[in-house]
Amino acid sequence: MPDPVFLITGASSGIGAATAHAAAANGYRLVLAARSRDRLEGLAAELGGDDRALAVACDVTEWDQQEAMAAAALDRFGRIDVVFANAGFGAKRGFTSESPEQWRSMVLTNVLGAAYTIRATIDALRESRGHLVLTSSVAGRRPLQGSLYSATKHAVTAMGEAARQELNDSGVRVTLIEPGMVDTPFFDAGAADWALKPDDIARAILFAVSQPPHVDVNELLIRPTAQPV
Repeated sequence: MPDPVFLITGASSGIGAATAHAAAANGYRLVLAARSRDRLEGLAAELGGDDRALAVACDVTEWDQQEAMAAAALDRFGRIDVVFANAGFGAKRGFTSESPEQWRSMVLTNVLGAAYTIRATIDALRESRGHLVLTSSVAGRRPLQGSLYSATKHAVTAMGEAARQELNDSGVRVTLIEPGMVDTPFFDAGAADWALKPDDIARAILFAVSQPPHVDVNELLIRPTAQPV
């Protein structure tokens, strides 16, 4: 059997890029998707070039681009074994702190983008009896004051459980990753010194996907030891 294929949205930096490195080290071929093709192509070259990694420019809020992403993955590698719906971004807390346009973009990316990723890849995952991974957040487990971002991640948490129920007994496993603070470009002013590193989340993802086929790790809530919330 050829090496399995790991598709990642939001792959150009942070948790997505760290997971790409971890997956490559564990023998996966890669489909790397994000809006920035230049950064993706550099990452793909670093992780094995055309034989091992495919870079796909994709705005996850556009359904036709997500369809094209899935089609490109199948055309290049013939299968998709793990899908990591990771694309997303945040907003300042406070219901008057961001523009309505920023809110709209965040909601479309974090919620509709994840749903589109599931829709675009679910048939391939059924075929491979694969694994769906979604990035939620500690903010998707408990509301944060004035945070519309938290509401979007509650939606992803619900989406993950809804997908798990739909895929139950199909052989497809579903995992929600719920990080606390991670030192990534998500934080414009920089994360706290005690924050997790992207590699910490990548290891957790590879732990979940490496379990035996009958083991479905549904949720991983991962905080830094110093995080109070």
